[in-house]
Amino acid sequence: MPDQPADHLSDLDPPSKSQRKREAQALTALGRRIAELSAGDYATLPLDGTLREAFDEVRGMRSHAARKRQQQYIGKLLRHGDAERLEAALAAIENRGREDAARHHRVERWRDRLLAEGDAALGDLLAEYPQADRNHLRRLLRTARREADTDKPPRAARELFRALRELAAAD
Repeated sequence: MPDQPADHLSDLDPPSKSQRKREAQALTALGRRIAELSAGDYATLPLDGTLREAFDEVRGMRSHAARKRQQQYIGKLLRHGDAERLEAALAAIENRGREDAARHHRVERWRDRLLAEGDAALGDLLAEYPQADRNHLRRLLRTARREADTDKPPRAARELFRALRELAAAD
């Protein structure tokens, strides 16, 4: 095969020991991230029988050494299984969490803006959310401002936040 360039032959070479080790460590880290998921998120993952049993065991372990051995075993199972599918499912779960946090921060900004600017901000809010109940929001806003002025607990501000959160969720 003298006609073929030398770099073509390197494509046929197996991965180096260092590369295989990095891949194994990445799969073990993937297993660790999966094991640390909440019970609700963990239940949504597409795991087969052996892999699910291994994760169930590691989630119940308290001993650091035993947990580390079990995580390495999970990494081994992932090397022989469908790690890409689990990686995609985990990314979707983590992305959903970021979206929830961003929505929460957006609602907080609206609440703070409404409390600071009053009716001007309410007009902008109603332009963005035309389905919102203007009178209910105006009443909550007025009550929240009155509570802030008299140093009362922010009950109406919390109600305003809940109403804004419902608006954002419905949108």
